[in-house]
Amino acid sequence: MTLIDGKAVSAQIKQEIAAEVEQIVAAGGKRPHLAAILVGHDGGSETYVANKVKACEACGFKSTLIRYEADITEAELLAKVEELNQDADVDGFIVQLPLPKHISEQKVIEAIDYRKDVDGFHPINVGRLAIGLPCYVSATPNGIIELLRRYNIETSGKKCVVLGRSNIVGKPMATLMMQKANPGDATVTVCHSHSRDLKKECSEADIIIAAIGKPNFVTADMVKEGAVVIDVGTTRVPDATKKSGFRLNGDVKFDEVAPKCSFITPVPGGVGPMTIVSLMKNTLLAGKKAIYQ
Repeated sequence: MTLIDGKAVSAQIKQEIAAEVEQIVAAGGKRPHLAAILVGHDGGSETYVANKVKACEACGFKSTLIRYEADITEAELLAKVEELNQDADVDGFIVQLPLPKHISEQKVIEAIDYRKDVDGFHPINVGRLAIGLPCYVSATPNGIIELLRRYNIETSGKKCVVLGRSNIVGKPMATLMMQKANPGDATVTVCHSHSRDLKKECSEADIIIAAIGKPNFVTADMVKEGAVVIDVGTTRVPDATKKSGFRLNGDVKFDEVAPKCSFITPVPGGVGPMTIVSLMKNTLLAGKKAIYQ
């Protein structure tokens, strides 16, 4: 069994990005600039955004964090999005989700200029991904593809089960795994809360990508010998032994599943670090105007 080390891979990619940024700047080019809007004080969002700011420093990017209280109006937020759309110095920006209930997340996503949508959530980027055109790919699926690539995991012709059908992970993940590419060329089944006989589907899979948001959902009897298991789950579970009072728990019952796997990602330290570094890769592409002029 090989443990897939997302932390080590992400550190390596940050070094690669930083080296490229220094070359760009040395040649008189512009340092890539990522902006992030954070609304309210959600604990998870605070952590994610702090990690994104740190990653920007490691990659040699300029970063701007724009904070608002949870009572900001939708109109005020949309006005700020438009301002960032027009700001020539900002190459890409994100609005950290979730947003307060009184704000339409979809309206905000659609207001972002798709050429600056480094999260890859805008319908134009999602549509381009679906038909195989260059675009900003959603960060978590992009990070998983990078792990599969760097660990030389064979995907062509393999049976892949994606657990979960979210717009952020499940759907784009399934799309990437079935595309004519390497990694890709897999036979993909998407399972969700209404799927029948989940256990059977999973037990036939060469690759399981679990993004269902239920701790310890995938158990040993659902996994065949030699399978590759990618765990996207990050549920906060109370843990008195931790300083924070909680620990991150994956969708996979790691201790009993790991011995059966050829490759598996841990939680934390697997997919998580790759999500942030994928955002950095998209920001570099935005800075270089590599996808959209």
